[in-house]
Amino acid sequence: MKKICFTVALALMACLGYAQDEKGALTSFYEKNTVLNFNDGANIAGEIQQPTKFDPNFHIYLCFGQSNMEGNARIEPQDRENLNTRFKMMAAVDFKRTGRQMGKWYVAVPPLCRENNGLTPADYFGRTMVEKTPENISIGVINVAIGGCSIDLFDEDKAQAYIAKSAGWLQGFCKEYDNHPYQRLIAMAKEAQKAGVIKGILLHQGCTDNGQQDWPQRVKLIYERMLNDLGLEAEACPLLVGELMSQQENGACELHNTVIATMPLVIPTAYVVPSLGCKGNFDHLHFTAEGYRELGRRYAEVMLRAEKISDALTGGKKAKKAKKSKK
Repeated sequence: MKKICFTVALALMACLGYAQDEKGALTSFYEKNTVLNFNDGANIAGEIQQPTKFDPNFHIYLCFGQSNMEGNARIEPQDRENLNTRFKMMAAVDFKRTGRQMGKWYVAVPPLCRENNGLTPADYFGRTMVEKTPENISIGVINVAIGGCSIDLFDEDKAQAYIAKSAGWLQGFCKEYDNHPYQRLIAMAKEAQKAGVIKGILLHQGCTDNGQQDWPQRVKLIYERMLNDLGLEAEACPLLVGELMSQQENGACELHNTVIATMPLVIPTAYVVPSLGCKGNFDHLHFTAEGYRELGRRYAEVMLRAEKISDALTGGKKAKKAKKSKK
């Protein structure tokens, strides 16, 4: 009976929105897990030779969000096996134990976000992209995500005020990015553009902003700022937004999936990645390792479809420009 009551209370707190609840489910989770370490102890840096010139066949994807994008399931041996060296990650922070350095490329051996994080959708997104693309294409990811955060943390106009009023554990995560996670992501992305082409953006966030109807507009502002800061066109850089744990998995924040569903109406180049069937964890907030693997594969499937549309759109623009130049 106590377990049932706890689960119901957890769901209710989630639906009320964690940002306003100092003793909500997310705060409770991080207070009880002040040192989160989902790494199984295999400290593999995945060192490779750094790129020395620009390669148009090096396709790079930016990943951001909160704990599900950060990685919240223990890394299992299978997740470090059969990794293709065409799948790379750029460290957005220093990894002290493995020696990974911020701004350097490595084979994408998990963890991809920070060294105490776990498996993330970005892991199997990259693996699947490598499997589904020609051998001359390499895939890179840059992951800046912070567990428990609102989307406002990535809005440069709101970030500092948001951090100042946040719980100590969240402030601790932010310090790893010098209290500017958005700026860190952009700085890493600009460094990455020297080596390859940014082809898309992956977002998984929403538990903290559960059900907030203005969330799509807030995401739009951040997406458009990213495009502007990096000199990208929306048609050539789609935004993929992953659903939270589904109602079928008793997701505490499944209400937000109805908000996520409206993203393509607000951002024409946004695509929704479904979570139905992705296994959820006991906390009703995070996915299991199996769930992350499946969700990552779905991000890749949606991205491949989105890129076909992007190619058609950008190809049409180039054709129009060519016609105008002939006139």
